[in-house]
Amino acid sequence: MRETTVVAADYFQSYSVVGLLAVVGLLFVAVAFGAGRLLRPVVPTPEKLLTYECGVDPVGEGWAHTQVRYYVYAFLYVIFAVDSIFLFPWATVFAADGYGAATLVEMFVFLGFLAVGLLYAYKKGVLTWT
Repeated sequence: MRETTVVAADYFQSYSVVGLLAVVGLLFVAVAFGAGRLLRPVVPTPEKLLTYECGVDPVGEGWAHTQVRYYVYAFLYVIFAVDSIFLFPWATVFAADGYGAATLVEMFVFLGFLAVGLLYAYKKGVLTWT
């Protein structure tokens, strides 16, 4: 019973350090925002209250048409960037004794799934830039 209490105390002590760090971080952000609010000059003018973006005066309605394909490019990049991260642990396990053949097969199955996804995106015309 005594050993369980010591292990539980160590367990909660590590979480208390994380909680204390989170509180210090929140206080730091609150102090920074509060100091900014107290120190900045507040002089509202009609020009300052005007919507402004990149040097272009706002004309017309605020809605603009956005091409969805740009999001698809970003999504494909994120998928392949994150999936390529999985190759590094496989490379380290591949060098270990007894795991070489199984790891190699798993890696090629994984790369096959990625290739099929890329081929699907190519066939759907997603990768054509117009």
